[in-house]
Amino acid sequence: MLITARKPATAGQILVEEFMRPMGLSQTELAEAMGVRRRHVDELCSDHRSVTADTAATLARVFGTSTKFWLNVQRRNDLWEASQPS
Repeated sequence: MLITARKPATAGQILVEEFMRPMGLSQTELAEAMGVRRRHVDELCSDHRSVTADTAATLARVFGTSTKFWLNVQRRNDLWEASQPS
């Protein structure tokens, strides 16, 4: 995987910009579709919660994507963060 100097888009940014906004989906509606609390979705959207395997599977089911898509977005950000000087 290529690590770039520019920070990659976060899972929250992709969730909001590429999925929720185009679909006109609110955090409350997404939480209901996922079967989680609204706070869980809010923390995902604001990048205060990482995408776990369970969350990735749920997002994949809701949006018709793959689990790997969401895990790769998270992994790309985790690797970028780990490569930055402290």
